[in-house]
Amino acid sequence: MPHIPVSPNNPGIRGLFEFRPETGASLRKLAQVLLHGESPLTKGERELLATFVSHGNGCRFCTMSHAAAARHHYGADHDVVDAVVYRNDRSGVSELMNILLDIAERVRVGGRNVPDELVARARDLGAGDRHIHDTVLIAAAFCMFNRYVDGLRAITPENREDYVSMGERMATAGYVPTEAADATR
Repeated sequence: MPHIPVSPNNPGIRGLFEFRPETGASLRKLAQVLLHGESPLTKGERELLATFVSHGNGCRFCTMSHAAAARHHYGADHDVVDAVVYRNDRSGVSELMNILLDIAERVRVGGRNVPDELVARARDLGAGDRHIHDTVLIAAAFCMFNRYVDGLRAITPENREDYVSMGERMATAGYVPTEAADATR
């Protein structure tokens, strides 16, 4: 049961955003920039990083919703998401993405845990400043999002199927609602 009154029609972080719209708007914009804005990382890779960090933090809602969005972005290769997140099988991602996942994991554990050697390996594989920056910020932001969701015990659907349409909406419409999207919610 959530620690604050939230609508049962808006599970997870959406209910929290609805509870306090003035903070919700800024957090939605942050998610939009990180996961849908310009980046050398694909939207699928960014959603995979968000899912990976969320799973590491044990946040079921963020893991399930962002895994659904990542699967949507990966399309026919959607199995790579579950392989990376649930089976620690990274054979379906590039060598660079493997290193970026390692960087994200180090940030998840603690911001000062990213060694120079790991960043150098990423650079050797073609990572630029934006790859490193975006990976670290996604990991750090999702630590915050995960703690927000779990700290207030947001409503978390149990059925994986409940997340499919949520993930599709996140992947296609993004994180900042439009009037047209609001009318269908």
